[in-house]
Amino acid sequence: MSWIYLFIAAAFEVGWPLGFKLASVYPKWHWPAVVVSIICMGLSGYFLYLAQREIPIGTAYAVWTGLGATITVAIGILFFHDPASWQRLLCLFMIVAGVVGLKFL
Repeated sequence: MSWIYLFIAAAFEVGWPLGFKLASVYPKWHWPAVVVSIICMGLSGYFLYLAQREIPIGTAYAVWTGLGATITVAIGILFFHDPASWQRLLCLFMIVAGVVGLKFL
């Protein structure tokens, strides 16, 4: 169950930078997006806390931040026209490879 908590935490970890981005892109929705960001921060931290009861802290933190960063970059590329150079994609691959390595090694 702790790994499920960790993946939920990573999903909420994506929510707060996405909320801040939406707040800057759509000024009409500034405050609702900021509130969603704050809620996502709290839920992300709470589920990380639940996951760390059984998963080593270093592994949990690396998976949490690695997945959050990778998914956030992918959303930026797909929806906000962030650059998608081969160098950036290679770095994303290395993050994912490191997270998978921590999970299985």
